[in-house]
Amino acid sequence: MVYRVIGEGAMVLHLVFLAYVALGGFPAWRWPRLFWPHLAIALYGLGITVIGWQCPLTHVEDWGRRNAGQAGLPPEGFIAHYLTGVIYPAEHLLTAQLLVALSVAVSWVGALYLHRQRKRPENAA
Repeated sequence: MVYRVIGEGAMVLHLVFLAYVALGGFPAWRWPRLFWPHLAIALYGLGITVIGWQCPLTHVEDWGRRNAGQAGLPPEGFIAHYLTGVIYPAEHLLTAQLLVALSVAVSWVGALYLHRQRKRPENAA
């Protein structure tokens, strides 16, 4: 039972991590200090995607599921198992990655714009 909770918990954290990578820059529009944690997480997500770093959550989920007597994750990992072919067709993986990158870029440009607007003196219009 404990191993299953570990596996399921890692899966939920993974989904939260991915949502934060894709959308976490938008809260920085309201709370500018949130930009820096999002920068770190987005760069880590980029490293996982481009360089092929292993995500520790994948290992934790796989370990928990196997110890609970369930099938572990495939060698391709979390995204291939839960998202590719389920949320979007496998042939559109690059499109999905580019849309996430676009979301991050838009959120950062918006955060920079709003930050500059706040820094501008009141009488300089």
